[in-house]
Amino acid sequence: MVELFEILGILDYFVIGAVALWGLYCAIIVMTRVSSKRFKTEADQDAFLDSVLGPLAEGDYDTVIQNCEGNPKALPIMVHLGVENRELGYQKVRQYVLDRFQRDVLSDLENRIAWIATCVKTAPLLGLFGTVLGMLGAFRNLEESTQADPGALAGDIRMALEHTAMGLAVAIPLGIILALVNNRIRGMQELVASGLNRFLDALKVGMTRRTSGRVVSSRGS
Repeated sequence: MVELFEILGILDYFVIGAVALWGLYCAIIVMTRVSSKRFKTEADQDAFLDSVLGPLAEGDYDTVIQNCEGNPKALPIMVHLGVENRELGYQKVRQYVLDRFQRDVLSDLENRIAWIATCVKTAPLLGLFGTVLGMLGAFRNLEESTQADPGALAGDIRMALEHTAMGLAVAIPLGIILALVNNRIRGMQELVASGLNRFLDALKVGMTRRTSGRVVSSRGS
């Protein structure tokens, strides 16, 4: 039974380490994808918007699409989708673009965030599990031996405390990283949302002018 506790305790070390690596991997993936989907600064985003809002107001949709092609940022992708589906009407285009932003950009990030949060919660529990195993091993040694071995007893208690320390050592940094990642995603959402609002407003004006022009033309004929 003592050997079983020792084996489980050793396995718990590896599981805690795996949780730490997985949480860190998810955090790196999230930070990398956020960086690839947002402009570095608001000025960079404004420069992109200036390159598409002018042609958009003139009804030059081909130029807008050309300026968006090949750009991996979230806003150019959403602008491209909105312009390509403009025949659906403003309200449907607006809902479609917002749905695609949620599904294609935010959903994957939220999935990774959920894994990081799970690692933060799981690491202390695994540490507690190892602590319980260490204490069970210590009490089993006391129960089975007529004379307690101070070295073996100290070893079991040390293992129990090491697991607790490892669980906290994983959970605390990952908790801080989780907060930083959430702030980064929130900043990306606010930046992209402001850009989408400017694009959708301009698209609405352009579509209204185009519709008005058609009405005037039909009346004149």
